[in-house]
Amino acid sequence: MKTALVFLNVGLIVCIEKPLGYGISSFKKTENKVNGACSIKLKPAECSEDKNCGYQVNLPPLTIQLPKQSKLLEKTVKNLNSLTATVNKMKNKWMGEKKKKITIDSEVADSSEVNDSGLENDDRIKVLEEKVTKLVVSLRNAKNQIKVLQGRLEGMSDLNLDNMMIYINHELSKINSTVNRLNNKCFTTCAAASQPIEQRFQDCSGYYYRGYRQSGIYKIAPGFNEEFPVYCDMQILGGGWTVLQARKDMSVSFNRSWEDYKKGFGNLSTSFWLGNDKIHLLTRSRNMTLRIELEDWEGIKEFAKYDQFHIANESQFYRLTIKGYFGTAGDAMHYSKHYNHDQRYFTTRDKDNDRYPSGNCGAYYASGWWFDACMSANLNGKYYRKSYKGIRNGIFWGTWNTPKIETLNGYRHAFKSVRMLVRPIAFVEL
Repeated sequence: MKTALVFLNVGLIVCIEKPLGYGISSFKKTENKVNGACSIKLKPAECSEDKNCGYQVNLPPLTIQLPKQSKLLEKTVKNLNSLTATVNKMKNKWMGEKKKKITIDSEVADSSEVNDSGLENDDRIKVLEEKVTKLVVSLRNAKNQIKVLQGRLEGMSDLNLDNMMIYINHELSKINSTVNRLNNKCFTTCAAASQPIEQRFQDCSGYYYRGYRQSGIYKIAPGFNEEFPVYCDMQILGGGWTVLQARKDMSVSFNRSWEDYKKGFGNLSTSFWLGNDKIHLLTRSRNMTLRIELEDWEGIKEFAKYDQFHIANESQFYRLTIKGYFGTAGDAMHYSKHYNHDQRYFTTRDKDNDRYPSGNCGAYYASGWWFDACMSANLNGKYYRKSYKGIRNGIFWGTWNTPKIETLNGYRHAFKSVRMLVRPIAFVEL
């Protein structure tokens, strides 16, 4: 067999084998030479019956070397596929979110109706809150009015008692007169007449109506309570006055505790405070007129009279009611908006009920009184024998005509004597 070499245009070497009768040795030589150079082998195939012999072509594995740009293109395609997959995922996610949004929108639409009703409820709550606020204010005002009306109610309820007591005292006087006449008709000493009839009066006016005209210490029992001694003035303005307070000297200190002012202290013949509990009993059962008498060290005397005077009980801190001024000393109890002693509570050094926010007026002015914040009058201040300087802690009446020389020199006016007296407003001089 003979081997022929054929060179194709594509740069491939084709080897053709023919049976030429060469020796085996020469063929092997030729095969060895060509084997290394042939890429395609062409050799005769088996012959058919009609003697047509074909050729068999052996092709090597085909390897194509792509340029560098082709690799970049492949990488770009991969990235594009990846990006497409990402977009698809995002699209699917967006579709899911869209469905959720539709569901949420539906819920929001439903909830808007609830919110509308909620807003209506809020409006109702606001209206109710306003009503509650108004009710609270009304309640506070009602409490204040109740406190004021309590005093009036006591006075109104006691007015009938007052009239009844006047009637009883009048009847007692008639009975006593009858008894005296009968005693005078007895030929022998009457055993019954020899025993004096025990008499109990509400205040000093009762003794006046019984014919007593001598000033001094008597026992009274206001409201039919336990009796206690008082000083009765039977001389001034017809008599029948019960003295609540007197200042004549320095023998008694008025810088006292709450308990002292409650029970009373001092000497009924000189300087004393009758006691808040007793003053309450006196002014609770009857409508009383209060008379205040003042005298300074220059001998000037003035007075202030009030047609309505009442103090509440201890549970209400002996709240003061004082109205209807008449007199010559000036109305120091209603001096101004900031210094008004009407409807004020009693304060002492150890019990602060005043309206002064920064301290205790009773401790500062060393006395017990119906302080505001703090005062335009204080009849329980320290007793001075002459004008003084410093804190105005002495007896004080804010409308007093103080000499200008004292004011210019910074002195405080001093008082020689002070008294507070009460008598029933229905009192009639006999």
